[in-house]
Amino acid sequence: MTEKTAKSGKTVFVGLSGGVDSAVAAALLQEQGYTVVGAFMKNWSDTKDPVTGGCAWRREKHDAERVAVRLGIPFVVFDFEKEYREAVVGYMVREYAAGRTPNPDVLCNRDIKFDLFMGEARRLGADMIATGHYCRTERSQTGEYRLLAGLDRNKDQSYFLNQITQRQLSRVLFPIGHFRKPKVRELARKFGLPVAEKKDSQGICFIGKVKLGDFLGQRIESRSGTVIDVRGREVGKHSGLVHYTVGQRHGLGMAGGPWFVVDKDLKNNRLIVAQARDEKKALYSKSLAFGPVHWIAGHPPILPLKCRARIRYRQPLQAVTVTRKGERGSWVAEFVRKQRAMTPGQFIVFYDGENCLGGGVIRNRL
Repeated sequence: MTEKTAKSGKTVFVGLSGGVDSAVAAALLQEQGYTVVGAFMKNWSDTKDPVTGGCAWRREKHDAERVAVRLGIPFVVFDFEKEYREAVVGYMVREYAAGRTPNPDVLCNRDIKFDLFMGEARRLGADMIATGHYCRTERSQTGEYRLLAGLDRNKDQSYFLNQITQRQLSRVLFPIGHFRKPKVRELARKFGLPVAEKKDSQGICFIGKVKLGDFLGQRIESRSGTVIDVRGREVGKHSGLVHYTVGQRHGLGMAGGPWFVVDKDLKNNRLIVAQARDEKKALYSKSLAFGPVHWIAGHPPILPLKCRARIRYRQPLQAVTVTRKGERGSWVAEFVRKQRAMTPGQFIVFYDGENCLGGGVIRNRL
């Protein structure tokens, strides 16, 4: 039995976003002998298309449908907008309102793409699902599934999938994870896909490229207040704490800079900043507390864990030791080198070589 024949009985629902990556993923799976169904997720309808003025999701759906037609595969639409508003947008708004800087893309993957989408696809007869993420998977000799970084290190998206589970990994395919982006474009042209030259999407997952300040301003009541430096001196006014994040340099609009955001005082509605001479002391640290944490293996590692980690997407991996204060105490990550802007609300994600071990929410620096 050939590999293609073996795969011909498997039905895979591919999350077609309207972009080139997911389109090539579908084409590759079809070429490999899978029965492919294209699935578009409607998660957000408020963002306007800058060209037509209509709903941006309609253009993405149209492009996804064109890909399905080109490949001759069935096409379905899932409406997850209610769940997306609650699980992703609601979470994002609550986190910003609490003074933290969340990562909605991680939540979108955890709660929408690899939970709701997988569940609905399975209900409709899918054996597996697939997406256009730049990641890879493998199964160890003990049967454990592993999430590996994408071959294209500039596009690797394993950081955003740090909350994925063993069950989900056993049912997902990442067909383009072994390719670099230029090769994906080349394959799109080879398959004659109508989105071969389409630019990559930017902005918040499914929401798109919007002005974050405007987006949050419509959902969070914010008050202007005082800006003080790390020495306690008043140096300006801010337009609402929700508009700032730790480590931010641009957009502060104050003389005597450059200034860097180092903290937020929610109780007194004050933004705390530092000048360049104080930046290292105010923004750099070796240790942070994090949690809750998710381990992809399904169980915590043996501690202390010496591995590598990043505290933001595309940051070069850094040597770190993970410990825990007490049996049920806080998780602590201690880096070999000081790290800049450990931002509460963001995720710290751990790696053993190419293997993504999992991640947790940054609480505070120590």
